[in-house]
Amino acid sequence: MTERVKLEPVDAVDITIVVDNTIDILAADTEVTKRPPLKWEWYKNEQLRAEHGYSLVATVHSAGRKETILYDAGLSRDTATHNMDVLQVSPLDFRAVVLSHGHADHHSGLEGLYGRAGQRRMPLVLHPDAWKERRVVFLTGVEIRLPPPSKHDLAREGWEIAEERGPTLLLDGKMLVTGQVERANDFEKGFPIQQTRTASGWEPDIWIWDDQAVVLHVRGKGLVILSGCSHSGSINVMRHAQKMTGVSKIQAFVGGMHLTGGLFERIIPSTLDELAAIGPDYIVPGHCTGWKAASLLATKFPAAFVQSNVGTTLRFGEAPRV
Repeated sequence: MTERVKLEPVDAVDITIVVDNTIDILAADTEVTKRPPLKWEWYKNEQLRAEHGYSLVATVHSAGRKETILYDAGLSRDTATHNMDVLQVSPLDFRAVVLSHGHADHHSGLEGLYGRAGQRRMPLVLHPDAWKERRVVFLTGVEIRLPPPSKHDLAREGWEIAEERGPTLLLDGKMLVTGQVERANDFEKGFPIQQTRTASGWEPDIWIWDDQAVVLHVRGKGLVILSGCSHSGSINVMRHAQKMTGVSKIQAFVGGMHLTGGLFERIIPSTLDELAAIGPDYIVPGHCTGWKAASLLATKFPAAFVQSNVGTTLRFGEAPRV
C-alpha cells in the first residue's frame, strides 16, 4: 500500500537544467523557461557542456525564503560543476543532494562536489539499492558496466549519507523524495537487460527499485515532479506521486522518461495515452527520453511540451525572479 505523506505547498519552484544530453543556445524563452542570455563576444566565454547524463538544481520559494537542492550530478567528474560555474549556481546554497538511482550518468559528478559545498555535513539522500554493481547486456552481446557510487569515498569526503527505501521529506516538509515507486501498470516493465553482481555471479536486476523522484506541490497549480530516468516508468512515477500526496493535478513533469531504444520505443503509444489521461500542464522530457518519443510528445501535446536544454531555468508558480 502506498504511504501517504503531507507535502507542504510552496509558492514557486525554479528548476535549472545543469546537465542533460542536449544544448541549444538559440532556443527562445517561453512562459515558463528562461534560457541563458547571449552576449556579444559569447565565443570567448566558457561554454556550457552537454553529455549523456542528468542533473537538476531545484530552488523552492516559500514565504519569502529560498531553499535549494541538487538532484543528480551528471556523468563526467566535472561537467556539473563546470556548468554551475558558467550559470553562476553556487553549491554553497545546497541544503541537500538527492540521487535518483545508482547509475553512473547520475552520480559520477558527485566526485569533488563536496569540497565546493563548504565544510558541513551535507545530506545525500539515496535508496540502498543504489550501491549495486550492475551491467547491461544488449541483445547484440555488447555489455556496458554501470558502476555504483563509492560508499567509502563519499563517507570519507564527509557526506551525510541517508539511505531510505521509503519516502523522505526535505526542506521542512516542502519537498518529497518518493523512495521506491509502486509498479502499477502492465506496460512499464523495468529494464529487462540489466543485471547485478551477487555472491553467485551476475543475476537479473530488472526493476531498479532505487529509482526515485522528487515531488513539490506548487500552491494552486499542482505537483511538479522531477525524475532522473523513470526506470519505474514515467506513468508509474506520476501516479505514485498523486497517490502519495493526495494531489491529482500535475503542473509539470521534468526529466528522463526512458523511451529510447528498441526495447522501450514500443511502449511510447501507451505512455502517450496515459499522459493524455493525466493531463500535466507541462512536459519537459530530457536525457533518456529519446528523439522519437520527444517528437511524438511535442506533436501530441504542443501546448504542454517544453524543449529541455542545458542551462534552461524553468519557473513553476509565482515568486519574484531574482
